[in-house]
Amino acid sequence: MEPMTRVVIVGGGPGGYEAALVAAQLGAEVTVVDRDGLGGSAVLTDCVPSKTLIATAEAMTAAAESGGLGVRIAGDTPTAGLVTVDLGVVNQRVKRLAAAQSTDIAARLEREGVRVVRGAGSLESSSVVVAESPDGTRTRFDADVVLIATGARPRVVPGAEPDGERILSWEQVYDLPALPERLVVVGSGVTGAEFASGYNALGSDVVLVSSRDRVLPGEDADAAAVLEAVFRRRGMTVLDRSRAAAVRRTGDGVVVELVDGRRVEGSHALMAVGSLPNTEGLGLDAAGVRRHDSGHIEVDRVSRTSARGVYAAGDVTGVLMLASVAAMQGRIAMWHAMGDTVHPLDLKSVSSNVFTDPEIATVGYTELDATEGRIDARIVKLPLATNARAKMMDLHDGFVKLVCRPGTGIVVGGVVVAPKASELVFAVSVAVDHRLTVDQLAETFTVYPSMTGSIAEAARQLHLRT
Repeated sequence: MEPMTRVVIVGGGPGGYEAALVAAQLGAEVTVVDRDGLGGSAVLTDCVPSKTLIATAEAMTAAAESGGLGVRIAGDTPTAGLVTVDLGVVNQRVKRLAAAQSTDIAARLEREGVRVVRGAGSLESSSVVVAESPDGTRTRFDADVVLIATGARPRVVPGAEPDGERILSWEQVYDLPALPERLVVVGSGVTGAEFASGYNALGSDVVLVSSRDRVLPGEDADAAAVLEAVFRRRGMTVLDRSRAAAVRRTGDGVVVELVDGRRVEGSHALMAVGSLPNTEGLGLDAAGVRRHDSGHIEVDRVSRTSARGVYAAGDVTGVLMLASVAAMQGRIAMWHAMGDTVHPLDLKSVSSNVFTDPEIATVGYTELDATEGRIDARIVKLPLATNARAKMMDLHDGFVKLVCRPGTGIVVGGVVVAPKASELVFAVSVAVDHRLTVDQLAETFTVYPSMTGSIAEAARQLHLRT
């Protein structure tokens, strides 16, 4: 009998636990060395907690903006201040759901025969992993295949160090006992925009400090413009081209000092200024694993590092900071290592979502790719306000944008800005992944009335433009 392949995975986040499931399915002996809890930051401190909090925020917005539908609360037209939230109860639910999800992952790994070792893992060599338990005990594991999936942590700005009480990282907000009266969010990327949107809906007075000329500088420009207009309409203060220099405690509040000398006062500050890879203390240099100048581990499209038999997945690679990408990198690594059929990672088929209100979902090539000459494309944008279902739901903000190749009409990208855009974009993702044409998309039946009708309509309009 052939000896069983020994796979040791360092890190139990989406990249790690999904890799473990694939490796176990393919007959490997799998060990996961995990320090912080199965599910990683995606489950314990990032995706699951933040989207749970945002679910409450969405309910608040739906209640506050339902007056146009004829809804009345105790005889009054709903307003933002009429419905309130108990943040303590919300945060209890957030933590409970995160813990339950982590427990579910542990149970699944156990059912599949994966051994989980609690401790901090590091490489003694490219084929030996050392796990140091909380009590200091060190255990060596020989490995035929190693996967590094240790994730990332919030970036700390000197002069604005989080204290867990008034100056917060996004991992610390779930310990707040009450809603911040005035929350200053520093950073207008995805994390900053999501929390700013969420806390604004929950009832906080929110100031969003953006160092760029608009919120969400990495997203579609039209989508960012819609979102910023919504933010301002709902009472949020958005400070464009404003870089924070320092954040100080002032007893019962904070002061955010901007580079240009202005000062922004608040009850709390949330630092959302990016993340750093967890690569320290892993023995990467000794094992021959190369890193970029940013500290992220270098990998190819099948998750291989520069060291033979060592793979890496997830935020530690910096490829694309999404749980779905981390999970796919982990699966691809195991398929490749175990000799199974594998398709290299294709980032142009990845769909992503910003969980603001409205949501922004994107897949494939963008309008910027076309305008900057990276691809020849035809583009159509349809406002959501023309959609019959949107009118019935009293929705006005958002649009559907499709990107296709001229001549062939093959769909290569799209953007959806709408409530639950994360669900609606799936139709576009299928079209991109399977190289469907706008005609094939247009000829597919959609329910009437439905939001997906706008996707088919955009495809119909592109028929004459290809």
